[in-house]
Amino acid sequence: MSVQLKPSDNIKPVDPAWEAVRANAKAIVVDEPALAAMVMAHVLNQPTFEAALISRLSERLGDGDVSAELIRQAFQDALLFRPEIAGEARADLAATLERDPAAHRAIVPFLYFKGYQAIQTHRFANGLWLAGRKDFALYLQSRSSQVFQVDINPACRVGKGIMLDHATGFIAGETAVIGDNCSILQGVTLGGTGKADEDRHPKIGNGVLIGAGAKVLGNIKIGDCARIGAGSVVVKDVPPRVTVVGVPARIVGEAGAPQPASMMDQMVDSTG
Repeated sequence: MSVQLKPSDNIKPVDPAWEAVRANAKAIVVDEPALAAMVMAHVLNQPTFEAALISRLSERLGDGDVSAELIRQAFQDALLFRPEIAGEARADLAATLERDPAAHRAIVPFLYFKGYQAIQTHRFANGLWLAGRKDFALYLQSRSSQVFQVDINPACRVGKGIMLDHATGFIAGETAVIGDNCSILQGVTLGGTGKADEDRHPKIGNGVLIGAGAKVLGNIKIGDCARIGAGSVVVKDVPPRVTVVGVPARIVGEAGAPQPASMMDQMVDSTG
């Protein structure tokens, strides 16, 4: 008796991010044989985007205290507890490719960019934190700080579509919140004021652009699609769709674009 296949039985799931990463990996093996072993191990020998991401991150984070294999197992547990990590990691990759002119291929942030890797490490650490494995999450925070120079408390809530450009010196505190589709440059601090055990860190809205070296301090709100100029110190709420610059920061005009985080335009006229 023959089995009648339904049309859906012949349809394979499409994963454009994974297909792009794999295609780029195959090209690297041909063009740069010195990297072939690394690319084979972390991409071409892996069955899925998630598996490849876990393989790459765990190898970078493993050390004499906690092996790459133990980190890999913990990441797999985090993914089971919080499967949204998979979609968020793809959205972050797409955001980086869209906004960073130095990211010409999908595999570049995936393999090399510490900003992308630091955000993904945080996503797994946050999953473990929410699952009650707080000590392992804090260990990952410490390792990420050592390896990527990025220090994000595992309790910090981070949306999807995040580009952390260059990344060095980025700090986000325990009660900080980052909305969807934000772009954040190096040296940014989302810090608290005082030492009270309370909600003490900034709440960043959707589509916000935060320039290099900016400090956003205290339990304040940054409105959707706002733009914070490089080197600014923000200590008060910022309305949506405006630009703030200076120390302390002040409003100098509109945000310059409907989606400043996507445009990445950091040229600010502060004379108005």
